[in-house]
Amino acid sequence: MKEFAAYGASLAIGLSLGLIGAGGSILTIPVFVYILQKDPLSSGIYSMFVVGVSGVVGSIQSILNKLVDFKVAFLFAIPSVLGVVVGRKLILPAEPGQLLDIGPFVLSKEILFMLCLAMLMSFAAAKMLKDGSDHEVNHETEKPLQIVMLLLLGLLVGIITGIMGIGGGFLVVPALYFWAKLPMKTAIGTTLLIITINSLFSFLTSYTSMIVDWDLLIKFSLGAILGILIGTKLSARIPGHHLKKAFGWFVLTISFYIIYKQFFV
Repeated sequence: MKEFAAYGASLAIGLSLGLIGAGGSILTIPVFVYILQKDPLSSGIYSMFVVGVSGVVGSIQSILNKLVDFKVAFLFAIPSVLGVVVGRKLILPAEPGQLLDIGPFVLSKEILFMLCLAMLMSFAAAKMLKDGSDHEVNHETEKPLQIVMLLLLGLLVGIITGIMGIGGGFLVVPALYFWAKLPMKTAIGTTLLIITINSLFSFLTSYTSMIVDWDLLIKFSLGAILGILIGTKLSARIPGHHLKKAFGWFVLTISFYIIYKQFFV
């Protein structure tokens, strides 16, 4: 029953990735922790494999649908890979376990990072919900400021991936939509390629530190692959402005859930 629920969740995870280009790792990690009883560190590494492998399939589907901007993808992905190395090899080992201790209140690095993450997600979601239109064309992506911002945002997303083991699609999609001026569907397709590169690189540089349950991981990934195939097909048929609203509400809900988990559970 436990594994059946996990495989059902894997289908939903792939569906989320295919539809809105986000939600993979941030949903996968809780499934591995709370349903499959894996420790958080292993769950983060497992999630990278699931998102990376299913992302390959989703990326191919998006490429066939001509919904990937390769120039923007690699402009974003190169600093992201660097950020993964910085986050996993430099920042993560150097962080103290407790940052602040005031009576019964203890501020750990995990709590601080999750709260910062929730604030970033809320900001991105609010921007997506506030903006009612969708870009018709990709224009003015050559401006130096836009290029610099994409490089910096790519580095930031890579660091988040390295530290927390999440792909960062909830940050990549708004970055490509607002800074690269990509239409929503192209932003989602390009994001799938970026988080695939990030996730697989993070997994390949991390999995040797643990014993991997390959049987479980492959079965779970197959469910996510099926979900992402369905999600990308549905995404191609849904208007961009509807996808943008769905993305905004999804990310906003997850950000509130993170805050709830940190303070009320």
